[in-house]
Amino acid sequence: MKPTPWFFHPVAIFIISILALVASLFLTIYWYIEVSAGLEAVVERFNLEPSQVLAPRSWVVVLVLSVLVGIILFSLLTIFVYNQKTLQLYRLQRNFIDNFTHELKTPVTSLRLFLETFQKYDLSREERQKYAGLMLLDVSRLTDTINRILSLARLESKSYRAHFEPLDLVAVIRGCLKQNEALFAEASIRVHPPPGGRCLQPVDRALFEMLVVNLLVNAVKHNDSPQPEVDVRFAATPRHWLIHFEDNGVGIDPHEVRKIFRKFYQAGRAEGQWSRGSGLGLHLVQNIARIHRGRVSARGRESGQGSILTVALPRWRVERPA
Repeated sequence: MKPTPWFFHPVAIFIISILALVASLFLTIYWYIEVSAGLEAVVERFNLEPSQVLAPRSWVVVLVLSVLVGIILFSLLTIFVYNQKTLQLYRLQRNFIDNFTHELKTPVTSLRLFLETFQKYDLSREERQKYAGLMLLDVSRLTDTINRILSLARLESKSYRAHFEPLDLVAVIRGCLKQNEALFAEASIRVHPPPGGRCLQPVDRALFEMLVVNLLVNAVKHNDSPQPEVDVRFAATPRHWLIHFEDNGVGIDPHEVRKIFRKFYQAGRAEGQWSRGSGLGLHLVQNIARIHRGRVSARGRESGQGSILTVALPRWRVERPA
C-alpha cells in the first residue's frame, strides 16, 4: 500500500491552514498601513482635508478583523483537537472489538472442543471431571466478560440506582474470595484487616464486590510468576479508608499509570504482557469508586516487581448524639 504524502496528513493540513490564515491577516494589515501612509503623503502634499481621504474608523475595521480571525483560529483549533480525540477513540474501539471478539471466541471454541470430546469418546469419570472443571472455567471467563460490558453500560447510562448500606469491607472481600474460589484457585490471596479488625463503610454491595473481583482478576491475569500473589491491606487516614491491592505481577510502567483507567486502554500492549482482556476492567473500577465518592490510583512497587492499586473511600462518620 502506497504511503500517504505528508501534506495530506490532518496535522499538516491544519498547520498549513493556520499559516495561510495568519499570513492573510498580516498581509491585510501591512497593505492597510502602506495605503494609509501613501494617503497621508497625498493629503500633506495637496493640503487636503484628512477626513475626506482617510477613514477615521479604519483601525476599528482592522481590530474587528483581527478579532474575527482570532475566533476562526480558536474554532479551527477546537475542531482539530476534537477530531484527534475522535480518531484516538476510534482506534481504541477497534482494539476493543478485536480483543473482545477474542475474549468471546476463545472460551466458546474451547467449550465446543470439550463437548465434541464428550460426544465422540467414552471417557472415564476422572477425565469427565477434569474436562467439566475446564469448561466451568471457560463459562466463568465468558460470563465475566459479558458482565463487564453490561455493568459498564448501566453505569455510564446513569440508569443504575446504587443502594448504600454500612458493611464490613473486610468481610465483603473475604466473601468475594469464597464465592470465586475457582476463579482464584491458582493464586495466593491474603486479606490483612486493619488494627481494629473491621472496616465499616456504607457501600453498594453489588458494585463493591464487582470492584474487588475486577482488581483481583487484573492482578492475577497480568502476572507471569509461578504463583500469583495478592495482598489486600487496609489503612486509614483521618478522611479516607485506603485498600491496597499489592501483587507480584508484571508491574506498571510509570508513563502509563494515568492511562490504565481509560476506557478500552490496555497497558503494555506492545510487549504482549497486558494484551489479554477487553480494557474495561480498571475503567469499570474507577467508575464504581467515583459512585462511592472515592478514587483509584496505581503505582509500581519499590522492589520493581508487581504493582499496587489503591482504592480510597471517604470515611463514614457516625454522628454521636449530643
